[in-house]
Amino acid sequence: MIMKAVVYEGPKSVTVTDVPDARIEKPTDVLVRITSTNICGSDLHMYEGRTDFETGRWFGHENLGHVVEVGPGVDKIAVGDWVVLPFNVACGHCKNCERGLTNYCLTAQPEKAWAGAAFGFADMGPWPGGQAELLRVPWGDFNCLRLGEDAEEKQTDYVMLADIFPTGYHATELAHVSPGDQTVIYGAGPVGWMAAYSAILKGAGKVMVVDRHPDRLKKIEEIGAIPIDDSTVDPVEAVLDLTMGLGADNGCECVGYQAHDHDGTEQPNLTLNRLVKSVRFTGALGVVGVYVPQDPGGVDDLAKQGIVPFDFGEFWFRGQALGSGQCPVKKYNRPLRDLIAGGKATPSQVVSHELPLEQAPEAYEHFDNRDDGWTKVVLHPAYT
Repeated sequence: MIMKAVVYEGPKSVTVTDVPDARIEKPTDVLVRITSTNICGSDLHMYEGRTDFETGRWFGHENLGHVVEVGPGVDKIAVGDWVVLPFNVACGHCKNCERGLTNYCLTAQPEKAWAGAAFGFADMGPWPGGQAELLRVPWGDFNCLRLGEDAEEKQTDYVMLADIFPTGYHATELAHVSPGDQTVIYGAGPVGWMAAYSAILKGAGKVMVVDRHPDRLKKIEEIGAIPIDDSTVDPVEAVLDLTMGLGADNGCECVGYQAHDHDGTEQPNLTLNRLVKSVRFTGALGVVGVYVPQDPGGVDDLAKQGIVPFDFGEFWFRGQALGSGQCPVKKYNRPLRDLIAGGKATPSQVVSHELPLEQAPEAYEHFDNRDDGWTKVVLHPAYT
């Protein structure tokens, strides 16, 4: 049997082609027919050839669909259930999973010196992605989050629970955002948008977001945050001006190692060091933008080794705290699901395009080019 999937052919090249069907392989597996799967900014690192993602594999770590088969060891999930899957593949019973750190599962990652696994992601285990018609979900009872009767109707909201809504929320947790805070966020892409949205949901008094893409800054303004265009102003000075010269109470970095200055020159440490200077003394920083141990496309020898020149002296002098790393999605996806179900959150506001799976190649091209209006893409494989 065969199914359609978005297959990586090499830098800046994907195709929708036939691959072997996903199937039940172990008693605890669940098989999901995918109905919504997102293109993530993290997919672009692989799409651009900036990781060691293998040709012939397929992407997709933001996935939602309905269950079509379960293994004999599955107790909770049933055929017909609508579920959303964390991007983290986690066993639920290793030391890290038992501590709630499903982002650093020791079982699902086959490399013993590493931790953490994900669907369709470089160096994150062998797990195929969900930009396909079917997805095998290991440890299905643990990894599947069941959805209510509105799942199909609201799937474009609920699919955000796979990654970017929890990841944006995680950034605000790492930064200790509290009601009334003044919060600065670097990056107005989908994760930065979700961090701003999460800060607003938490009751932050002022949320400032730094970017330079007009379409993204417009979406930021639509949710009540303050857009700062770093192509026209010094963003650090702009934040200081908005906070009586003191700096924000806390801040989030949602860009990562492919940050560019306004002239288009890649500068991996740009947003990280700007964040330090934008946050007041003793403030907290949450860094969820991707940084990697090796970057074959890095701009210099340090960058190729994943080494980012960090203004540690300034950071230390300010007495700031920093939290970083991938999001443990299961820590947040259930309460965030209930905000959606209760009509308190509509994360689908970030979506600009919903397309059939077959249009993935052109969607990747537009999203990678940061073409105007392409802020978040949801793909819908055909299903019955």
